[in-house]
Order: sequence, then C-alpha cells, then structure tokens
Amino acid sequence: MKVILSPEVAAALSAHQPVVALESTIIAHGMAYPANVETALAVEQAVRDHGAVPATIAVIGGKLKAGLSRDEIERFGQEGRGIMKVSVRDLPFVAGRGLDGATTVAATMRIAGMAGIPVFATGGMGGVHRRAGETFDVSADLTEMTRSNVAVVTAGAKAILDLPLTLERLETDGVPVIGYRTGEFPAFYSRSSGLKVPMRAETPDEIAAIMRSKWNLGLSGAVVVANPIPEAAEIPAAEIEPVIAVALAEADRLGIRGKDITPFLLSEIVQATEGRSLQANIALVKHNAKVAAEIAVAFAGN
Repeated sequence: MKVILSPEVAAALSAHQPVVALESTIIAHGMAYPANVETALAVEQAVRDHGAVPATIAVIGGKLKAGLSRDEIERFGQEGRGIMKVSVRDLPFVAGRGLDGATTVAATMRIAGMAGIPVFATGGMGGVHRRAGETFDVSADLTEMTRSNVAVVTAGAKAILDLPLTLERLETDGVPVIGYRTGEFPAFYSRSSGLKVPMRAETPDEIAAIMRSKWNLGLSGAVVVANPIPEAAEIPAAEIEPVIAVALAEADRLGIRGKDITPFLLSEIVQATEGRSLQANIALVKHNAKVAAEIAVAFAGN
C-alpha cells in the first residue's frame, strides 16, 4: 500500500526539499479540543517558519496519509478519542476495515519511512514502562526504532516511563541517542534526568551528517535526537515526580493497562498541575518541531 501524499508534501519530496513528519495521536488522544487543533496547527507553522514542509500523518478511511488538510486536523481534534489510536500492529486492521486512525510515534515512523520522509518531530517517545519486569509493558516505539530510517526529535522519553531501562533498551538495539546541545537525557517535562546521553551534537548539520553516515553504513533504524524542553517551560523533576507517582497509583487502582495508560496518566497529570503540564507539553512539541525543521533543512542540503 502506498502512502497518499498531500500535493504540498508530494511536491516537496519530488524537489528534494525538507519535510518534517508529525504524528496525529497528539491531536486525537493527547489533548482536549480545541487546544489539540490549535497546537497541531501551531506545530505545523513552526515547521514552516524554519524552512520545511509539515506532513502530519494519519490513517483516513483506511488510507495512509502524509499531509493532512486543515479540515482533517479539525475533525480529528473534534472526534478525539472516538478515533482509534493506531500503532504499527493496528495498521492492517484500520487499513483493511477502511477506518480512521491517529498514528502513534511507531506508526508515524513507519509511514514516514515508507513515504521517504527522514525527519520526524514528536513530543516524547515511548519506552520501557515502570515495573515492566512485572507487566512486560514496553512501547512499540522502541521496536520501530530498529526498523524505520527516520530521525526522531523528541524531548526524551515520557516522564511516566522508566528512563534508565529505556536508554538500556536503545543501547541494546543499536539506536544512537544524541543529546542536542545537552549531555543529559531530557525527561519530557524536565530538562534534566540525571542520565547521561552517549553522544552529543551542537548543530543541525552535525545531526544531518550522523543520519547520513548511519544509513550509508547500511545500519537500519532511527536516530534519536534528544532535545530538552525550553528552560522557561520546564517543570523540574523533583516537582513533577510526586505527581507522576500519584497518577501511576490511580492507574493501578483502576486497572488501566496497555495503550490506554499513557493518555490516562497525561490527563491525570494535567489536572494535578492545573494545566501547567499541558503548557509544558505544548512548548516542548513546538520546540521539537523547530529543531526538526532545521535538521531537515540541513539533511536536504547535504
């Protein structure tokens, strides 16, 4: 199955111009309406403002699409969780049934790779969940990191995860994790996690050179670009960690598991922080879009 490209995205790829993939789960499952639509459009604008073409990715009527119209983004925002959250595992189902689907990091990476879009901006990637030794809950995002040739610009992994184990898994799978102007792995809401990144880069050109080098060596899979949340928007780890612990306990009490747990936890944290975590989330995804666009420009120019 081919990916259906919007005319703008198709023209950019044909002309070897920079394009940045964006996910649609953040629209349907990450935020409430209308903040979800406002954020999606602002993220697309951030990509444009820094020289690249945005390609928001979703499944619509069973068709894989890269580059949504404003009306499609609006509909995803309004229907919200009525639209299925789709990882790679779910793609055959939604495609075969002709359904709509909001793509996760993993599914967005896969479709971006199929479309030939080498740079993807997200908020925070998935990873190894806390107590994974009991639940075996490990995000499909990590598996996809070994398969799709896409640079993923992310504010680290979501803070609700086990960050040390997530980094260990990425190392085991041979996925480069590059701190962008930082020596620490960011923790989504927080700039600091206390965990060192194995590599560091200071410029988009350096990231682009690493991407090209990896794939020219015949090494398949992603390059993770760990880009900290802007300092003015961060919630320090010491402040957010107790909030996360309470949200995790509530998820346990309610028996929430699998792909429902991340949106549940993020919603609980928004309520507990009186919206401050939502503002942090919006700030970091816009910042990631900016950096991703700069990397896409550098990669297209190499």
